[in-house]
Amino acid sequence: MRRLQVKSSAGEYSVIVGRGAWRALQRLKGYSSVFVLTEPNLWTRWGRKFARDTCWTRVRPILAPPGESSKSLTMAGRVASELLERGADRHSLLVAFGGGVVGDLGGFVASTYMRGIDYVQAPTTVLAQVDSALGGKTAVNIRAMKNLVGTFYAPRLVVSDPDVLASLSPRAFKSGVYEAIKHGILSGPKLFGWLERKVAGLRPDDTGVLETLVARAAQVKVDVVSRDEREAALRRVLNLGHTYGHALEEATAYRRFLHGEAVAWGMLMATRLAELVGVLDPSVGKRIARVVRSVGPLPPIRGLSEGKILGLLPRDKKAVGGKIHWVLPEGIGKVRVTSDVPDAAVATAFREVQRGVWND
Repeated sequence: MRRLQVKSSAGEYSVIVGRGAWRALQRLKGYSSVFVLTEPNLWTRWGRKFARDTCWTRVRPILAPPGESSKSLTMAGRVASELLERGADRHSLLVAFGGGVVGDLGGFVASTYMRGIDYVQAPTTVLAQVDSALGGKTAVNIRAMKNLVGTFYAPRLVVSDPDVLASLSPRAFKSGVYEAIKHGILSGPKLFGWLERKVAGLRPDDTGVLETLVARAAQVKVDVVSRDEREAALRRVLNLGHTYGHALEEATAYRRFLHGEAVAWGMLMATRLAELVGVLDPSVGKRIARVVRSVGPLPPIRGLSEGKILGLLPRDKKAVGGKIHWVLPEGIGKVRVTSDVPDAAVATAFREVQRGVWND
């Protein structure tokens, strides 16, 4: 069991990683009621174990349909209405038990219900355990714009049990591993080298390796968000691969790629872009491409309109005044955030990765 500490404006909170992490919730006392927001199949598979570990035998779940469509103001309203009908008050606790969608939705509801109630993140995917459940970002989508409406609202606690990852589909599992690779690039040679040795052939039931992966990758995000909670500057580095990635997701109506898959393509494109503008040695770019591709094949991007993708890039919510803040790797453990990138290089990086003429 590993305990990481996150500093936030609301005070410190713990991230507990390891088998049996859910048992830490037994120590949360003094709430008038406890509610669990989750998805139907997930609760059917893991609800009894969660109840045993937490000793919360009377908890009835609030169920949200799986998928990105649940991250909406409409669904947030439905969850809030159900909380009200069940008697939730300002001293209630909401547990977001699920992946990134449930975590973002649950955090958003908790931050706004009666102007804010306590919540816990109990992430059940690799992506959520290493990334989205950490840092206190909450959000819902508006039309095609992902995470357009949201808040910064720190959870009371994050509990990540690697056992739950065993029920992930291979595709969902690999989607999260790509995010861990992003953290390896940001962290430095020690974590990145470990990932180079471990991620090829990694399975959802490799619990021991996964506990280490989650803890080490999560520590990278914890370190960043503890120093920059509201994305004033440093936290931007976590967007490595996301500018291209978000454009890929939006261009395909969020139906072709899981988030981590889009980020994986985005990391490849950002790596090639870094080479083109002269800030990254091609030998390092080859290592990054190799470890990303070692996880497994990605959904194809052939056939996507270059013009459409490039046109969507300035709409990224991280852009300021229409200027994109690119996160470019300069080496393993070092990235540059810059808006001074030629449009021609941006287009070339996309085109070469799409056509498979670079490090394929």
